Amino acid sequence: MRKAALHNLGCKVNSYETEAMQQLLEEAGYEIVPFAEGADVYIINTCSVTNIADRKSRQMLHRAKKMNPQAVVVAAGCYVQSAGEALKLDEAVDLVIGNNKKTELVRILDDYFASEDHTVEETVIDIGAAKDYEALTIKRIADHTRAFIKVTDGCNQFCSYCIIPYTRGRVRSRKLEDVRAEVERLVEAGYKEIVLTGIHLSSYGVDFEEGGKKTLLDLIVCLHEVEGLLRIRLGSLEPRIITKEFAEALASLSKICPHFHLSLQSGCDATLARMNRHYTTEDYLSRCEILRAAFDCPAITTDVIVGFPGETEEEFQTTEAFLKKVHFYEMHVFKYSKREGTRAAVMPSQIPEPVKTERSGVLLSLEKEMSLEYRKQHLGKTTEVLMEEEYEWEGKRYMIGHTKEYIKAAVPFQEDLKGSMISGILETLLNDEVFLLKN
Repeated sequence: MRKAALHNLGCKVNSYETEAMQQLLEEAGYEIVPFAEGADVYIINTCSVTNIADRKSRQMLHRAKKMNPQAVVVAAGCYVQSAGEALKLDEAVDLVIGNNKKTELVRILDDYFASEDHTVEETVIDIGAAKDYEALTIKRIADHTRAFIKVTDGCNQFCSYCIIPYTRGRVRSRKLEDVRAEVERLVEAGYKEIVLTGIHLSSYGVDFEEGGKKTLLDLIVCLHEVEGLLRIRLGSLEPRIITKEFAEALASLSKICPHFHLSLQSGCDATLARMNRHYTTEDYLSRCEILRAAFDCPAITTDVIVGFPGETEEEFQTTEAFLKKVHFYEMHVFKYSKREGTRAAVMPSQIPEPVKTERSGVLLSLEKEMSLEYRKQHLGKTTEVLMEEEYEWEGKRYMIGHTKEYIKAAVPFQEDLKGSMISGILETLLNDEVFLLKN
């Protein structure tokens, strides 16, 4: 029996694909071992979102070869697509598997081991020409309470800082009935909550042929019917998908979590234009207002990039003021990182790293302040918490989980609470991030 070790780099979509590849290997008889010395096959699901991600991918591939020079080192995913022929010359890499080829992992390994000179047929396709969704599926994931479900691949947006349309191709959506079948299997395995995710989730169904058109809302309504499923959480959404009709439809579905991640990137219209984002701040704010009209105190979270090329101090201050106006629950703040092959990488007025760091610090402080203010709005409210893991605070043991709004809450530790839904009142804050639930 051959031993295989897997390592994931990058986003939730990559995590899903790594889980799926692991299960393919298990079904083929491989023993899955930790990513350490002693494996016969090392599979690194790479990331290429920034130059730094490329470097981390290379480092991990070389680390695997050092752990066992006789092992087969497999580079899979986005870095494979962006590096092209250069990666095949890397002596640390034995096999490359591009996107939309991961389902063939076991067959590719079989061919490699069966060939005297270890040659296999082409394993990297022109991802820009791919039209079919890659049929990876999972039966379980490491987290036994919440399951991330990949439903789309590819992106048609072409933001000026992003390489993803070139490494993932155009939008490809998974068939609705396939998603439902996977969710039903996961619910039977004990999962209570699913998170719908994809490279560009809001574009679900845009690639379906006329006559068979389905939208993200159609998918959500279908999954809402799955018996035993308690919660449906949505991954990152394009702001323009939020219409009054869409929000009201979601609000009518009891399993929907009122937790919405609307990607912003900048609170300045001039910066948004340079980023090739397809909305203005006024448009974005109106979508947040629609959600707040449809839901009682929904959690709205976002991503913000600081130090984008050409971002003046005035533009940054405009962004800061807009973030305060929207008042997010959580913000993921990123310092702009150059990605070769994108328009932003060659834009004039690149921002010095110390300026990026300073601006990032300002927004991280603002994030902490706004997040605590949002949590305090929930003091005294009755809610349900899906218990996930053990938590220790000031020497005491608790079980901790999340409300539908993704607020952390804890109860005194008891055995066998993981996966349980506990009702109670958010009585007090244990600390700035965790409530104590009185049940």
